[in-house]
Amino acid sequence: MNYTVHQIAEITNEQVIGDEKLLIKNIAFDSRIIYSTKNTAFIAINTQKNSGEKFIEAAIDRGIEIIISEHHYPQYENITWIIVRNSVEFLQKLAKYHFENAHLKSVGITGSNGKTILKEWLYQCLWNEFRTVKSPKSFNSQIGLPLSLLQINDSHQLGIFEVGISKPEEMEKQENIFHPQIGLLTHIGTAHLANFISEEQLIDEKIKLFRNSEVIIYNGDNLLVNSKINELYSTKKLITYGYKESNDVHFKNTSKDSDVVVQYFNEEISFPVYQRDEATLTNALALLTVLKELGISNDKIIEKINALKAVEMRLEAIEGIKENIIINDSFNLDLDSLKTALQFLNEYNKPRKSLVLTDIVGVNSNSKELYEEVSELVNEQKFDSVFLIGHEISKYSELFKSKTLTYNNTKELIDSKHLTEIENQIILLKGARKFEIEKLKDILELRKHDTVLEINLNAILHNINYHKSLLKAETKMMAMVKANAYGLGSYEISEFLQHHHIDYLGVAFVDEGVELRKKGITVPIVVMNPEQHSYETVIAYNLEPEIYSFRVLEQFYEAVQKSGYDKKYPIHIKLETGMHRLGFKDVELDELSSTLAQKNLKVQSIFSHLSSSDMPSEKEFTLQQLEVFERNSSQLIKNLGYTPIRHILNSSGITNYPDQQYDMVRIGIGMLGESSNSEINKQLRSVVSFKTVISQISMVEDGESVGYSRRFKTDHPTKIATIPVGYADGIPRLIGNQIGNVGIHKTLAPIVGNICMDMMMINVDHIPNLKEGDTVTIFNAKPTLKEFAEYCKTITYEVLTSISPRVKRIYIKD
Repeated sequence: MNYTVHQIAEITNEQVIGDEKLLIKNIAFDSRIIYSTKNTAFIAINTQKNSGEKFIEAAIDRGIEIIISEHHYPQYENITWIIVRNSVEFLQKLAKYHFENAHLKSVGITGSNGKTILKEWLYQCLWNEFRTVKSPKSFNSQIGLPLSLLQINDSHQLGIFEVGISKPEEMEKQENIFHPQIGLLTHIGTAHLANFISEEQLIDEKIKLFRNSEVIIYNGDNLLVNSKINELYSTKKLITYGYKESNDVHFKNTSKDSDVVVQYFNEEISFPVYQRDEATLTNALALLTVLKELGISNDKIIEKINALKAVEMRLEAIEGIKENIIINDSFNLDLDSLKTALQFLNEYNKPRKSLVLTDIVGVNSNSKELYEEVSELVNEQKFDSVFLIGHEISKYSELFKSKTLTYNNTKELIDSKHLTEIENQIILLKGARKFEIEKLKDILELRKHDTVLEINLNAILHNINYHKSLLKAETKMMAMVKANAYGLGSYEISEFLQHHHIDYLGVAFVDEGVELRKKGITVPIVVMNPEQHSYETVIAYNLEPEIYSFRVLEQFYEAVQKSGYDKKYPIHIKLETGMHRLGFKDVELDELSSTLAQKNLKVQSIFSHLSSSDMPSEKEFTLQQLEVFERNSSQLIKNLGYTPIRHILNSSGITNYPDQQYDMVRIGIGMLGESSNSEINKQLRSVVSFKTVISQISMVEDGESVGYSRRFKTDHPTKIATIPVGYADGIPRLIGNQIGNVGIHKTLAPIVGNICMDMMMINVDHIPNLKEGDTVTIFNAKPTLKEFAEYCKTITYEVLTSISPRVKRIYIKD
């Protein structure tokens, strides 16, 4: 973008208040992650669920001088306003103009699965063939697509954009904004079927994107897709790919013992593919087809696919030595990915931060202009230290305002020991792959254990937003982060949730809440089980206690009086509705009301717990609990004379009893991608991945034993792999001896012999092409967390909370 305020107002037919000559090169939509204020406007996007206008002040506080909004707020002085009738439609109209006036070839990708992976693969293969722009992350919605298109500049030759929809009528709007020359349709599945009456309706909607495309590339294995596209677009160039031989592009050989062989019309192309699952292979066919259509030679295609690494669509956050947090983004480096990394950095509260940055490799542009732009972005972040690696970027070290050190290569920085002197900072590692700055991560991370627990933060956000979609816009949400956020890390999860405006956090004990407060969590925190000796600490750290009995009420009020607290202290009243654990009973409500009337306390919420909301067989009992809660909470509200928040639904309650959502709901395991409702489960994303590696592979001869107590003996020569994870890491001994399985190369491998404290052995006789160091999945996709819990004869909560603290937690955003 490179428009004046006047030009944008003219393009969109909107009103300006202020300086029309100001230049806009970027539009920010999230006040929390504004990485640059120079030539940046903040758009306050209003949707049915939220109003961006409440964040205008935060954007101005960050230095923004141009606001795009549906309303004018004259109290903010020296601000230029573009006043729009509808913020989303304004964004779409501007993006449409911007795209239609750009001179670039475009690829539009839609479908149910595979959009992001194919976009990233195409970018990896094409960035050094064409000056390429792509959608950041998974920006493909009614808002995300326009923001992606606005990244296009005059130098771009190729644009690769994802296009997503969630309900009927949306693709009409998307295609009006963006009409790609090459249309790519990926696999059609159930991922977005919830708001469509049938697969046919979903297909009809998706393929509207291709109305003005010259070429349509699609998976021809789906007969309905094939029929629909041929019916509508027979005059266009159509190319089908898939497993069936009737496709223009199909496999001739996918044997695991040799390269993949593809029949592309009348020619054969062979190339290596290391993962042979159906999704990866199908995506590889789509990739090859687009590359051929863009004129890339066979030799180059093979070279590019051979160099294609598993797409690291993520930024890793790792606990570092000396109280540091390490953000590892050592996959690639260009201006777009640098901006994304700087945005991610702004989600953390640590006031001090350092940056490691390498040369930007393979960009055919003026170096001085490039690094001037890089330095402007970096300087706005006010890093304590900047470490530059590479001959090219080091020439421009004087452009960086922070304390700046330069190195020719990564080894020089390692040898200098400068990084290991940093304390209590957030350190961003951002570099091109050739510099191998992942070696810095190995030096800086706190735990070196090969066994890791990966937590996908964006998957948590997706799952929360899905549950919110089942609720009224005004319904609040409390996220349960007790028991170290179910073993995932209470501070890391709470900080992320606070950043995304969760209304309340719930912990079990006071110590958990205190830890969060000490680390900067300011959102209201409810303590579900405050112990008697901790009441003074509750007050000192502004925590809000659950009150479930007269004894607790009296003792807590006594602590409030002693503390000198002079306002009404917020408390949460627990009602007993049938679980028979904690809470006030109906016969106690009148006495409770009169007692509360005499005390300087405010009932912030009234709540209860459902015991069996996940069990359809106990629906009658659950409805009975809900009836008791309605009756008793209503009586208490009447007696109090004011209306506290009411809440009773947990994760399964949200999905199974949404009509009883009251004013707030509580989410726990649903946030982590687990639901008792199988249809809901399909819409959620897996959050947790427990992984390790193969330490050693051995051949065990016929009749020999494996492990302690000789519990497993071979009946033929057997290939056995040892992995460095055991019961000290949270793997229960009871799933040894072929009860449990782990996943290797997406194949289940049984655990054999007794599980040791730090190791266990698995039978890998049936898995070819294994090598030491290969990744082993304890649970994620195969086996799933739920399947692993079934091996353990327990529930997913217990599995997660049992994972040892010595297992390294890695936080990723894909």
